[in-house]
Amino acid sequence: MIRQPIVVAALAASFAAGAHAQEDALVRLIEEAAAASPELAEARASLEAERARIPQAGAPADPTLTLGIQNDGFQKIQVGTAETSFYTIMVTQPLSWPGKRGLREDVAALEARRAEARLARVRLDLEGRVRRAWIGLLLVRGQLELLQDQARLWSQAEQAARTRYESGQVPQSDLLRAQLERARLDQRKWALEAEATNRVAELSRLRARPLDEPVATPVRLAELPDPALLAEPEAQKDAEARSPEVLLAAVGVEQADRRADLARKERFPDFAVSAALMPRGSLDPMWSLGVSVGLPIYAGRRQNRAVDEAAQRRISEAQAAEGVRQVLRLRTHERLSTLAALNRSNQESRRRILVLSAASARSTLAQYEVARVPFAAVLEALSGYVSDRAGYLGSVAEAQLVAIAQREVSLDPVPSMAGGAAAGAMPGTSATAVRASAAAAGAPTPGATQGPSRSMGGM
Repeated sequence: MIRQPIVVAALAASFAAGAHAQEDALVRLIEEAAAASPELAEARASLEAERARIPQAGAPADPTLTLGIQNDGFQKIQVGTAETSFYTIMVTQPLSWPGKRGLREDVAALEARRAEARLARVRLDLEGRVRRAWIGLLLVRGQLELLQDQARLWSQAEQAARTRYESGQVPQSDLLRAQLERARLDQRKWALEAEATNRVAELSRLRARPLDEPVATPVRLAELPDPALLAEPEAQKDAEARSPEVLLAAVGVEQADRRADLARKERFPDFAVSAALMPRGSLDPMWSLGVSVGLPIYAGRRQNRAVDEAAQRRISEAQAAEGVRQVLRLRTHERLSTLAALNRSNQESRRRILVLSAASARSTLAQYEVARVPFAAVLEALSGYVSDRAGYLGSVAEAQLVAIAQREVSLDPVPSMAGGAAAGAMPGTSATAVRASAAAAGAPTPGATQGPSRSMGGM
Protein backbone atom coordinates (compact mmCIF):
# COMPACT_ATOMS: atom_id res chain seq x y z
CA MET A 1 0.00 0.00 0.00
CA ILE A 2 2.93 2.31 0.62
CA ARG A 3 4.84 1.40 -2.51
CA GLN A 4 1.95 1.89 -4.97
CA PRO A 5 2.09 5.74 -5.01
CA ILE A 6 5.87 5.54 -5.35
CA VAL A 7 5.56 3.27 -8.38
CA VAL A 8 2.92 5.51 -9.95
CA ALA A 9 5.06 8.59 -9.38
CA ALA A 10 8.09 6.85 -10.88
CA LEU A 11 6.08 5.82 -13.93
CA ALA A 12 4.75 9.37 -14.35
CA ALA A 13 8.26 10.80 -14.15
CA SER A 14 9.53 8.23 -16.65
CA PHE A 15 6.71 9.00 -19.08
CA ALA A 16 7.28 12.76 -18.76
CA ALA A 17 11.00 12.33 -19.46
CA GLY A 18 10.23 10.05 -22.41
CA ALA A 19 7.75 12.49 -23.92
CA HIS A 20 10.22 15.38 -23.58
CA ALA A 21 13.08 13.41 -25.10
CA GLN A 22 10.93 12.21 -27.98
CA GLU A 23 9.57 15.67 -28.80
CA ASP A 24 13.06 17.18 -28.81
CA ALA A 25 14.30 14.51 -31.21
CA LEU A 26 11.21 14.79 -33.41
CA VAL A 27 11.37 18.58 -33.65
CA ARG A 28 14.91 18.32 -34.96
CA LEU A 29 14.00 15.61 -37.47
CA ILE A 30 10.91 17.49 -38.67
CA GLU A 31 12.89 20.70 -39.14
CA GLU A 32 15.53 18.85 -41.15
CA ALA A 33 12.85 17.17 -43.26
CA ALA A 34 11.09 20.50 -43.90
CA ALA A 35 14.34 22.10 -45.02
CA ALA A 36 15.09 19.26 -47.46
CA SER A 37 11.63 18.26 -48.68
CA PRO A 38 11.11 18.64 -52.45
CA GLU A 39 7.34 18.27 -51.94
CA LEU A 40 7.31 21.23 -49.55
CA ALA A 41 9.48 23.29 -51.91
CA GLU A 42 7.11 22.48 -54.77
CA ALA A 43 4.08 23.59 -52.73
CA ARG A 44 5.82 26.83 -51.75
CA ALA A 45 6.68 27.57 -55.39
CA SER A 46 3.08 26.88 -56.42
CA LEU A 47 1.89 29.31 -53.76
CA GLU A 48 4.24 32.04 -54.97
CA ALA A 49 3.09 31.40 -58.55
CA GLU A 50 -0.54 31.87 -57.52
CA ARG A 51 0.33 35.05 -55.65
CA ALA A 52 2.05 36.38 -58.76
CA ARG A 53 -1.21 35.89 -60.67
CA ILE A 54 -3.18 38.27 -58.42
CA PRO A 55 -1.91 41.58 -59.88
CA GLN A 56 -2.13 40.07 -63.36
CA ALA A 57 -5.80 39.28 -62.91
CA GLY A 58 -6.61 42.81 -61.77
CA ALA A 59 -4.45 44.64 -64.31
CA PRO A 60 -6.20 46.53 -67.13
CA ALA A 61 -5.84 45.32 -70.69
CA ASP A 62 -2.86 46.66 -72.63
CA PRO A 63 -3.55 49.57 -75.00
CA THR A 64 -3.15 49.09 -78.73
CA LEU A 65 -1.04 51.39 -80.89
CA THR A 66 -2.07 51.56 -84.55
CA LEU A 67 0.15 53.18 -87.19
CA GLY A 68 -1.11 53.66 -90.73
CA ILE A 69 -1.32 55.84 -93.80
CA GLN A 70 -4.14 56.92 -96.06
CA ASN A 71 -3.09 58.10 -99.50
CA ASP A 72 -4.80 59.36 -102.66
CA GLY A 73 -3.71 57.36 -105.70
CA PHE A 74 -0.83 55.01 -106.30
CA GLN A 75 1.58 57.28 -108.13
CA LYS A 76 3.16 58.98 -105.15
CA ILE A 77 2.64 59.84 -101.50
CA GLN A 78 0.11 62.68 -101.40
CA VAL A 79 0.47 63.52 -97.67
CA GLY A 80 0.80 67.30 -97.44
CA THR A 81 -0.69 67.95 -100.84
CA ALA A 82 -4.01 66.09 -100.88
CA GLU A 83 -6.42 66.91 -98.10
CA THR A 84 -7.57 63.31 -97.70
CA SER A 85 -4.04 61.86 -97.49
CA PHE A 86 -2.58 61.56 -94.01
CA TYR A 87 -0.63 59.41 -91.59
CA THR A 88 -2.53 57.75 -88.73
CA ILE A 89 -1.34 57.40 -85.14
CA MET A 90 -4.09 55.82 -83.02
CA VAL A 91 -4.16 54.48 -79.46
CA THR A 92 -6.98 52.20 -78.29
CA GLN A 93 -7.50 51.40 -74.60
CA PRO A 94 -9.90 48.52 -73.77
CA LEU A 95 -11.89 49.13 -70.59
CA SER A 96 -13.75 46.57 -68.51
CA TRP A 97 -17.18 47.16 -67.05
CA PRO A 98 -16.77 48.58 -63.53
CA GLY A 99 -16.21 45.84 -60.97
CA LYS A 100 -15.00 43.11 -63.34
CA ARG A 101 -11.30 43.63 -62.71
CA GLY A 102 -11.78 43.66 -58.96
CA LEU A 103 -13.73 40.38 -59.07
CA ARG A 104 -11.08 38.76 -61.25
CA GLU A 105 -8.45 39.81 -58.72
CA ASP A 106 -10.59 38.41 -55.89
CA VAL A 107 -10.84 35.06 -57.69
CA ALA A 108 -7.06 34.96 -58.15
CA ALA A 109 -6.47 35.92 -54.50
CA LEU A 110 -8.75 33.09 -53.37
CA GLU A 111 -6.82 30.69 -55.61
CA ALA A 112 -3.71 31.75 -53.72
CA ARG A 113 -5.49 30.94 -50.46
CA ARG A 114 -6.27 27.50 -51.87
CA ALA A 115 -2.56 27.10 -52.56
CA GLU A 116 -1.87 28.08 -48.93
CA ALA A 117 -4.23 25.32 -47.78
CA ARG A 118 -2.47 22.82 -50.04
CA LEU A 119 0.87 23.94 -48.58
CA ALA A 120 -0.50 23.40 -45.07
CA ARG A 121 -1.55 19.87 -46.04
CA VAL A 122 1.93 19.12 -47.40
CA ARG A 123 3.46 20.36 -44.12
CA LEU A 124 1.12 18.21 -42.03
CA ASP A 125 1.73 15.18 -44.25
CA LEU A 126 5.48 15.62 -44.00
CA GLU A 127 5.34 15.89 -40.21
CA GLY A 128 3.06 12.85 -40.10
CA ARG A 129 5.45 10.80 -42.23
CA VAL A 130 8.37 11.69 -39.96
CA ARG A 131 6.43 10.86 -36.82
CA ARG A 132 5.15 7.57 -38.23
CA ALA A 133 8.62 6.52 -39.37
CA TRP A 134 9.91 7.41 -35.90
CA ILE A 135 7.28 5.27 -34.17
CA GLY A 136 8.04 2.46 -36.61
CA LEU A 137 11.72 2.65 -35.70
CA LEU A 138 10.91 2.68 -31.97
CA LEU A 139 8.65 -0.34 -32.45
CA VAL A 140 11.30 -2.38 -34.27
CA ARG A 141 13.98 -1.49 -31.74
CA GLY A 142 11.58 -2.42 -28.95
CA GLN A 143 11.02 -5.76 -30.64
CA LEU A 144 14.79 -6.28 -30.81
CA GLU A 145 15.02 -5.66 -27.07
CA LEU A 146 12.20 -8.15 -26.54
CA LEU A 147 14.10 -10.66 -28.67
CA GLN A 148 17.12 -10.29 -26.37
CA ASP A 149 14.92 -10.98 -23.34
CA GLN A 150 13.43 -13.94 -25.16
CA ALA A 151 16.90 -15.32 -25.87
CA ARG A 152 17.75 -15.03 -22.17
CA LEU A 153 14.59 -16.89 -21.18
CA TRP A 154 15.14 -19.69 -23.68
CA SER A 155 18.74 -19.99 -22.57
CA GLN A 156 17.49 -20.48 -19.02
CA ALA A 157 14.92 -23.02 -20.24
CA GLU A 158 17.56 -24.85 -22.23
CA GLN A 159 19.84 -25.06 -19.21
CA ALA A 160 17.01 -26.45 -17.09
CA ALA A 161 16.12 -29.00 -19.77
CA ARG A 162 19.77 -30.03 -20.11
CA THR A 163 20.16 -30.53 -16.38
CA ARG A 164 17.03 -32.66 -16.14
CA TYR A 165 17.86 -34.60 -19.32
CA GLU A 166 21.34 -35.45 -18.08
CA SER A 167 19.81 -36.72 -14.85
CA GLY A 168 17.33 -38.85 -16.82
CA GLN A 169 14.24 -37.01 -15.65
CA VAL A 170 12.96 -35.79 -19.05
CA PRO A 171 13.26 -37.01 -22.63
CA GLN A 172 15.77 -35.52 -25.05
CA SER A 173 12.93 -33.82 -26.92
CA ASP A 174 12.67 -31.18 -24.16
CA LEU A 175 16.30 -30.19 -24.70
CA LEU A 176 15.98 -30.26 -28.48
CA ARG A 177 12.85 -28.07 -28.40
CA ALA A 178 14.59 -25.48 -26.24
CA GLN A 179 17.60 -25.50 -28.58
CA LEU A 180 15.27 -25.19 -31.58
CA GLU A 181 13.55 -22.13 -30.12
CA ARG A 182 16.91 -20.50 -29.46
CA ALA A 183 18.06 -21.25 -33.02
CA ARG A 184 14.91 -19.63 -34.45
CA LEU A 185 15.72 -16.39 -32.68
CA ASP A 186 18.60 -15.65 -35.06
CA GLN A 187 16.24 -15.72 -38.05
CA ARG A 188 13.87 -13.32 -36.33
CA LYS A 189 16.75 -11.08 -35.36
CA TRP A 190 17.92 -10.80 -38.96
CA ALA A 191 14.41 -9.87 -40.10
CA LEU A 192 14.07 -7.23 -37.37
CA GLU A 193 17.50 -5.76 -38.11
CA ALA A 194 16.55 -5.44 -41.78
CA GLU A 195 13.30 -3.74 -40.78
CA ALA A 196 15.19 -1.33 -38.50
CA THR A 197 17.56 -0.53 -41.37
CA ASN A 198 14.58 0.26 -43.60
CA ARG A 199 13.02 2.56 -40.98
CA VAL A 200 16.32 4.42 -40.61
CA ALA A 201 16.55 4.73 -44.40
CA GLU A 202 13.01 6.14 -44.49
CA LEU A 203 13.85 8.83 -41.95
CA SER A 204 17.08 9.61 -43.79
CA ARG A 205 15.28 9.91 -47.13
CA LEU A 206 12.81 12.38 -45.65
CA ARG A 207 15.77 14.51 -44.51
CA ALA A 208 17.76 14.05 -47.74
CA ARG A 209 20.56 12.36 -45.82
CA PRO A 210 22.58 9.24 -46.68
CA LEU A 211 20.24 6.29 -46.29
CA ASP A 212 22.57 4.51 -43.89
CA GLU A 213 23.08 7.50 -41.59
CA PRO A 214 22.39 6.37 -38.00
CA VAL A 215 19.32 7.75 -36.23
CA ALA A 216 19.51 7.91 -32.44
CA THR A 217 16.37 7.13 -30.44
CA PRO A 218 16.82 8.58 -26.93
CA VAL A 219 13.56 7.04 -25.76
CA ARG A 220 12.02 3.58 -25.81
CA LEU A 221 8.54 2.95 -27.13
CA ALA A 222 7.37 1.52 -23.79
CA GLU A 223 8.47 4.76 -22.06
CA LEU A 224 6.10 6.95 -24.08
CA PRO A 225 3.08 8.25 -22.18
CA ASP A 226 -0.43 7.58 -23.36
CA PRO A 227 -1.47 10.26 -25.89
CA ALA A 228 -3.59 13.04 -24.43
CA LEU A 229 -7.32 12.66 -25.01
CA LEU A 230 -9.30 15.87 -25.55
CA ALA A 231 -13.01 16.20 -24.91
CA GLU A 232 -14.87 15.58 -28.16
CA PRO A 233 -16.29 19.13 -28.61
CA GLU A 234 -12.83 20.59 -28.12
CA ALA A 235 -11.23 18.02 -30.42
CA GLN A 236 -13.85 18.61 -33.13
CA LYS A 237 -13.35 22.37 -32.94
CA ASP A 238 -9.57 22.02 -33.08
CA ALA A 239 -9.71 19.60 -36.03
CA GLU A 240 -12.02 21.84 -38.05
CA ALA A 241 -9.87 24.90 -37.33
CA ARG A 242 -6.66 23.19 -38.45
CA SER A 243 -7.91 21.02 -41.31
CA PRO A 244 -6.49 22.12 -44.68
CA GLU A 245 -9.32 20.27 -46.41
CA VAL A 246 -11.95 22.29 -44.54
CA LEU A 247 -10.11 25.52 -45.38
CA LEU A 248 -9.77 24.44 -49.00
CA ALA A 249 -13.48 23.67 -49.19
CA ALA A 250 -14.46 26.96 -47.52
CA VAL A 251 -12.26 28.93 -49.88
CA GLY A 252 -13.77 26.98 -52.77
CA VAL A 253 -17.25 28.13 -51.75
CA GLU A 254 -16.08 31.73 -51.43
CA GLN A 255 -14.33 31.53 -54.77
CA ALA A 256 -17.47 30.11 -56.37
CA ASP A 257 -19.39 33.12 -55.01
CA ARG A 258 -16.91 35.51 -56.61
CA ARG A 259 -17.07 33.60 -59.89
CA ALA A 260 -20.86 33.84 -59.81
CA ASP A 261 -20.63 37.60 -59.21
CA LEU A 262 -18.17 37.87 -62.09
CA ALA A 263 -20.44 35.83 -64.37
CA ARG A 264 -23.29 38.26 -63.64
CA LYS A 265 -20.99 41.19 -64.39
CA GLU A 266 -19.98 39.59 -67.68
CA ARG A 267 -23.51 40.24 -68.96
CA PHE A 268 -22.53 43.91 -69.11
CA PRO A 269 -20.42 44.80 -72.14
CA ASP A 270 -16.83 45.92 -72.12
CA PHE A 271 -15.87 48.94 -74.16
CA ALA A 272 -12.82 50.69 -75.55
CA VAL A 273 -11.73 54.30 -76.01
CA SER A 274 -9.75 55.27 -79.13
CA ALA A 275 -7.83 58.47 -79.82
CA ALA A 276 -6.16 59.14 -83.18
CA LEU A 277 -3.97 61.87 -84.67
CA MET A 278 -3.70 62.17 -88.45
CA PRO A 279 -0.82 64.41 -89.58
CA ARG A 280 -1.21 65.78 -93.13
CA GLY A 281 2.19 67.38 -93.69
CA SER A 282 1.82 71.09 -94.48
CA LEU A 283 -1.93 70.89 -94.03
CA ASP A 284 -3.65 71.10 -90.67
CA PRO A 285 -3.65 67.74 -88.89
CA MET A 286 -6.83 65.79 -88.29
CA TRP A 287 -7.84 63.95 -85.11
CA SER A 288 -10.52 61.61 -83.92
CA LEU A 289 -11.88 60.29 -80.64
CA GLY A 290 -14.19 57.31 -80.40
CA VAL A 291 -15.79 54.82 -78.04
CA SER A 292 -16.64 51.23 -78.97
CA VAL A 293 -18.99 49.02 -76.98
CA GLY A 294 -19.44 45.27 -77.23
CA LEU A 295 -22.92 44.10 -78.06
CA PRO A 296 -23.93 41.01 -76.01
CA ILE A 297 -26.36 39.77 -78.62
CA TYR A 298 -25.57 36.13 -77.76
CA ALA A 299 -26.13 36.58 -74.01
CA GLY A 300 -28.75 33.86 -74.01
CA ARG A 301 -26.16 31.29 -75.08
CA ARG A 302 -23.07 32.68 -73.37
CA GLN A 303 -23.38 35.12 -70.47
CA ASN A 304 -26.65 33.77 -69.08
CA ARG A 305 -25.44 30.19 -69.33
CA ALA A 306 -22.23 31.26 -67.57
CA VAL A 307 -24.33 32.63 -64.70
CA ASP A 308 -26.20 29.31 -64.47
CA GLU A 309 -22.94 27.40 -64.55
CA ALA A 310 -21.45 29.53 -61.76
CA ALA A 311 -24.56 29.05 -59.62
CA GLN A 312 -24.40 25.27 -59.96
CA ARG A 313 -20.68 25.22 -59.23
CA ARG A 314 -21.33 27.22 -56.10
CA ILE A 315 -23.87 24.60 -54.98
CA SER A 316 -21.37 21.86 -55.81
CA GLU A 317 -18.61 23.52 -53.77
CA ALA A 318 -20.95 24.06 -50.82
CA GLN A 319 -22.00 20.41 -50.80
CA ALA A 320 -18.37 19.30 -51.10
CA ALA A 321 -17.47 21.50 -48.13
CA GLU A 322 -20.25 20.00 -46.03
CA GLY A 323 -19.09 16.52 -47.04
CA VAL A 324 -15.55 17.28 -45.91
CA ARG A 325 -16.81 18.56 -42.54
CA GLN A 326 -18.93 15.46 -42.03
CA VAL A 327 -16.02 13.13 -42.82
CA LEU A 328 -13.70 15.10 -40.54
CA ARG A 329 -16.22 14.94 -37.68
CA LEU A 330 -16.55 11.18 -38.21
CA ARG A 331 -12.78 10.60 -38.32
CA THR A 332 -12.26 12.71 -35.20
CA HIS A 333 -14.95 10.77 -33.34
CA GLU A 334 -13.47 7.45 -34.49
CA ARG A 335 -9.96 8.42 -33.43
CA LEU A 336 -11.11 9.64 -30.02
CA SER A 337 -13.04 6.45 -29.28
CA THR A 338 -10.20 4.26 -30.58
CA LEU A 339 -7.59 6.18 -28.63
CA ALA A 340 -9.67 6.03 -25.44
CA ALA A 341 -9.91 2.25 -25.77
CA LEU A 342 -6.20 1.92 -26.55
CA ASN A 343 -5.22 4.07 -23.57
CA ARG A 344 -7.41 2.08 -21.20
CA SER A 345 -6.10 -1.20 -22.54
CA ASN A 346 -2.46 -0.08 -22.32
CA GLN A 347 -2.97 1.11 -18.76
CA GLU A 348 -4.44 -2.28 -17.86
CA SER A 349 -1.46 -3.99 -19.48
CA ARG A 350 1.00 -1.98 -17.46
CA ARG A 351 -0.96 -2.34 -14.24
CA ARG A 352 -1.77 -6.06 -14.35
CA ILE A 353 -1.33 -8.09 -17.51
CA LEU A 354 2.40 -7.64 -18.13
CA VAL A 355 3.15 -8.09 -14.44
CA LEU A 356 1.09 -11.28 -14.21
CA SER A 357 2.43 -12.58 -17.51
CA ALA A 358 6.05 -12.11 -16.39
CA ALA A 359 5.30 -13.72 -13.02
CA SER A 360 3.59 -16.65 -14.75
CA ALA A 361 6.59 -17.22 -17.02
CA ARG A 362 9.07 -17.12 -14.12
CA SER A 363 6.90 -19.37 -11.96
CA THR A 364 6.37 -21.95 -14.72
CA LEU A 365 10.08 -22.07 -15.52
CA ALA A 366 10.93 -22.50 -11.83
CA GLN A 367 8.35 -25.28 -11.48
CA TYR A 368 9.79 -27.07 -14.48
CA GLU A 369 13.23 -26.98 -12.90
CA VAL A 370 11.83 -28.90 -9.91
CA ALA A 371 9.75 -31.27 -12.08
CA ARG A 372 6.37 -29.84 -11.14
CA VAL A 373 5.17 -29.11 -14.72
CA PRO A 374 5.95 -30.54 -18.19
CA PHE A 375 7.99 -28.71 -20.79
CA ALA A 376 4.81 -27.95 -22.76
CA ALA A 377 3.76 -25.65 -19.92
CA VAL A 378 7.08 -23.81 -20.26
CA LEU A 379 6.48 -23.37 -23.99
CA GLU A 380 3.02 -21.98 -23.37
CA ALA A 381 4.09 -19.65 -20.57
CA LEU A 382 7.10 -18.23 -22.43
CA SER A 383 5.17 -17.86 -25.66
CA GLY A 384 2.36 -16.12 -23.79
CA TYR A 385 4.78 -13.77 -22.06
CA VAL A 386 6.43 -12.82 -25.36
CA SER A 387 3.05 -12.45 -27.04
CA ASP A 388 1.81 -10.16 -24.26
CA ARG A 389 4.84 -7.92 -24.48
CA ALA A 390 4.85 -7.88 -28.28
CA GLY A 391 1.14 -7.07 -28.31
CA TYR A 392 1.67 -4.30 -25.80
CA LEU A 393 4.39 -2.76 -27.97
CA GLY A 394 2.08 -2.96 -30.99
CA SER A 395 -0.77 -1.40 -29.04
CA VAL A 396 1.40 1.46 -27.76
CA ALA A 397 2.61 2.07 -31.30
CA GLU A 398 -0.95 2.09 -32.62
CA ALA A 399 -2.07 4.57 -29.95
CA GLN A 400 0.75 6.84 -31.03
CA LEU A 401 -0.23 6.43 -34.70
CA VAL A 402 -3.85 7.32 -33.93
CA ALA A 403 -2.65 10.43 -32.09
CA ILE A 404 -0.43 11.31 -35.08
CA ALA A 405 -3.40 10.96 -37.43
CA GLN A 406 -5.39 13.33 -35.21
CA ARG A 407 -2.50 15.77 -35.12
CA GLU A 408 -2.28 15.47 -38.90
CA VAL A 409 -6.07 16.04 -39.17
CA SER A 410 -6.19 13.10 -41.54
CA LEU A 411 -9.36 12.10 -43.36
CA ASP A 412 -8.17 8.50 -43.72
CA PRO A 413 -10.32 5.89 -41.98
CA VAL A 414 -9.25 4.54 -38.59
CA PRO A 415 -8.41 0.79 -38.56
CA SER A 416 -11.24 -1.23 -37.04
CA MET A 417 -10.58 -2.66 -33.59
CA ALA A 418 -13.59 -4.98 -33.87
CA GLY A 419 -12.02 -6.80 -36.80
CA GLY A 420 -8.88 -7.51 -34.80
CA ALA A 421 -10.83 -8.86 -31.84
CA ALA A 422 -12.98 -10.99 -34.08
CA ALA A 423 -9.89 -12.48 -35.64
CA GLY A 424 -8.52 -13.43 -32.23
CA ALA A 425 -6.06 -10.57 -32.13
CA MET A 426 -5.20 -8.65 -29.02
CA PRO A 427 -7.66 -5.83 -28.30
CA GLY A 428 -6.69 -2.26 -28.91
CA THR A 429 -4.91 -2.72 -32.19
CA SER A 430 -5.60 -4.07 -35.63
CA ALA A 431 -5.07 -7.72 -36.37
CA THR A 432 -2.40 -6.93 -38.94
CA ALA A 433 -0.36 -4.73 -36.62
CA VAL A 434 -0.49 -7.19 -33.74
CA ARG A 435 0.35 -10.19 -35.84
CA ALA A 436 3.29 -8.37 -37.37
CA SER A 437 4.50 -7.33 -33.92
CA ALA A 438 4.04 -10.79 -32.43
CA ALA A 439 5.61 -12.54 -35.41
CA ALA A 440 8.60 -10.21 -35.41
CA ALA A 441 9.13 -10.87 -31.72
CA GLY A 442 8.87 -14.61 -32.26
CA ALA A 443 5.57 -15.18 -30.51
CA PRO A 444 2.85 -17.34 -32.06
CA THR A 445 -0.02 -15.54 -33.74
CA PRO A 446 -2.54 -14.55 -31.05
CA GLY A 447 -5.50 -16.87 -31.02
CA ALA A 448 -3.65 -19.65 -32.84
CA THR A 449 -2.17 -21.61 -29.93
CA GLN A 450 -3.46 -19.79 -26.87
CA GLY A 451 -6.76 -19.66 -25.13
CA PRO A 452 -9.03 -16.64 -24.82
CA SER A 453 -7.45 -15.40 -21.63
CA ARG A 454 -4.03 -15.34 -23.29
CA SER A 455 -5.34 -13.51 -26.33
CA MET A 456 -7.10 -10.93 -24.21
CA GLY A 457 -3.88 -10.33 -22.36
CA GLY A 458 -1.97 -9.38 -25.46
CA MET A 459 -2.05 -5.65 -25.02
